[in-house]
Amino acid sequence: MWAASVFTLYPEMFPGPLGASMAGTALTNGLWTLKTHNIRDHGLGRHRAVDDTPAGGGPGMVLRADVLAASLDAATPLGDPRPRLLMSPRGKPLTQEMAREFASGPGLVILCGRFEGVDERVIEGRGLREISIGDYILSGGEIAALTLLDACVRLLPGVMGKHESGDDESFEGGLLEYPHYTRPREWEGRPIPDMLLSGDHAKIARWRREQAEALTKERRPDLWKAREGQ
Repeated sequence: MWAASVFTLYPEMFPGPLGASMAGTALTNGLWTLKTHNIRDHGLGRHRAVDDTPAGGGPGMVLRADVLAASLDAATPLGDPRPRLLMSPRGKPLTQEMAREFASGPGLVILCGRFEGVDERVIEGRGLREISIGDYILSGGEIAALTLLDACVRLLPGVMGKHESGDDESFEGGLLEYPHYTRPREWEGRPIPDMLLSGDHAKIARWRREQAEALTKERRPDLWKAREGQ
């Protein structure tokens, strides 16, 4: 079973949206598991302190290496094969390929950062792999962790109604997804393209491919350039 363990100062944020729709149904049906661990349980002193001022000065606070390591070590057994991730804006950008890699494994251990960041020594000492969901700053890693988990869980066997429903999505094969249409046949003077009503499946497939390529060239030239370089 695919197992996710999330380390956070706000365990009440989980499962959040992962408790609804496909991910929630899969969670209820036992297709994956989610455990949250409160970092503050391993905080120091009467106030369960988890952070301290940055070495060398500067604004804000930094999550302590000793507290984070104690939390991770208590809940992940020696030899746990799951990748250990830190949600961080300086991490490697999350991609569909990466989500497939994670979904094909035993699960994930995810640490959610807060404040100014995490003591670099725990990243090195516990082999944390930094992952980013975009070039912007959030209040913490929880929303990023939810995003990452949703991207992975939907790819698990039995979660999506039809496996094929994921084959033509954006980023699969390096292209953005082609446009979709459904009834009514005409809406506010905008008809469904005639090609999609032709019944010629080979021509429809070619049209969709052309549309996907055109959209990718226009909106994501970086993806198109990478595809051309393959």
